[in-house]
Amino acid sequence: MKPGFTSCLKSLSRRMMSTLLSTVMLVGITRTFADAPRPNFIFIVTDDQRWDALSVVQKEQGERARFPWLQTPNMDRIAAEGVRFRNAFVTLSLCSPSRAAFLTGTYNHVNEVTNNHEPFPMDNVTYSGLMRDAGYQTGFFGKWHHGTQRGPRPGFSHNASFIGQGQYWDCPFEINGKMTPTQGWVDDVTTDFAIDFLKQNREKPFSIFIGFKTPHEPTKPAKRFLNFYVDEKARLVPNMTTPAVYRLSKQDAERKLLAETAMKEERGITVGLNYFRCVSSADESLGRLLDTLDELKLSENTVLVFTSDNGFLLGEHCLGDKRAAYEESLRVPMLVRYPKQFPKGKVFDDMVLSVDVAPTFLDLAGIPVPRQMQGRSLLPLMHGDHTNGRKSFLAQYFIEKNYPNTPTFLTVRTDSAKLVKYPGHDEWTELFDLAIDPYEILNLAKDPAHGKLLTEMTAELDLQAKTLDYRVPESADKAEFNPQDPKYLK
Repeated sequence: MKPGFTSCLKSLSRRMMSTLLSTVMLVGITRTFADAPRPNFIFIVTDDQRWDALSVVQKEQGERARFPWLQTPNMDRIAAEGVRFRNAFVTLSLCSPSRAAFLTGTYNHVNEVTNNHEPFPMDNVTYSGLMRDAGYQTGFFGKWHHGTQRGPRPGFSHNASFIGQGQYWDCPFEINGKMTPTQGWVDDVTTDFAIDFLKQNREKPFSIFIGFKTPHEPTKPAKRFLNFYVDEKARLVPNMTTPAVYRLSKQDAERKLLAETAMKEERGITVGLNYFRCVSSADESLGRLLDTLDELKLSENTVLVFTSDNGFLLGEHCLGDKRAAYEESLRVPMLVRYPKQFPKGKVFDDMVLSVDVAPTFLDLAGIPVPRQMQGRSLLPLMHGDHTNGRKSFLAQYFIEKNYPNTPTFLTVRTDSAKLVKYPGHDEWTELFDLAIDPYEILNLAKDPAHGKLLTEMTAELDLQAKTLDYRVPESADKAEFNPQDPKYLK
């Protein structure tokens, strides 16, 4: 059978499944919706915000905090009025793939979004499409970020978003298919569009997705925040002098030397402060959304989730990016507020994933969760049932042809250990005992004393891969990792 014909069959199958699911679900949920008011949904995603880039986390960490001067009062407000997950992770630490996982509830080898430069397959089943078909008013605002894809966003009836990375100032927006100039800081504009939608649809059940550009490079905060954090430095952490196992470029070596010098002199290290100014700028926009919900008397019956599409390394392992399997890359903030049902000020240590968002939303909306969704509804956990909590999870990455700095990997993480495999490079295998080595400094993969742990983690990785039907999908780039590539040695 020809590859093109196979791809066509797969696409047709997804479309038929989407149509069938929508029809069956609409029949099954009519009685449920007639019985009780449906909750509203607001899903907010920042870009490249690491899990600890919230002042509530910095305060909690005390002397271990890297950025104790950071201020995010509105993110802290959601944590105080809802639930904060300390151990939230993405299953692929990269912008487009992570957003696809949020929408589809599936891993990227299933939804076929494996890089930042390909469009989102419009025949994927998404929670937004199922909600729209069930009568929700759906809207997408801000950063879509699937290559330079234009047109309707999947499952959203109203769209006001920009193309690709857009720009921080005076960014053109595509509003329901029409390119429209805007003025001002991009996340302020996104927030304006979202607030207008809330006001127009306050009497109807709605589900909106808000994608902030912040704090993605090149970091350009709102001008009113340019004087924040002047001359502040980040505290040092032990893994800043431990390079990634697969690389040590000239830039990495410079970072390593700077960290070693700072440690010897017992001082902080300079970081890009505009990154944190952008976070605080977005926090202010978040506050405007919260105030609008209060003014419209919508807060009580609105499920609000705040998270990021991936973490970000700020010098740890001599890296300044995401993509890697290290904690700073995979771990993201996750705040959930639903005053009508969920507790206030609760902190969970359970491991939750990006693929859990879609089934959770559908569960709360009374819409059956499609069988192909690989995430888990968090509703039982929110109500105090930890019996089926996740004991481990699989994370993946597929090398991008235009970004050869990070190789393909497959990793499994439990609550106390992590194993990372790099196909074709057994010498790079990493094994960490997170219980005693949270900074992932000591690689135990070749230590005979930890052979039992290696065997157990290898078995767990194999089990997870089999359960999730892991494979390298056709959509993945086929580039090879080349440490001598000019793009790598910078």
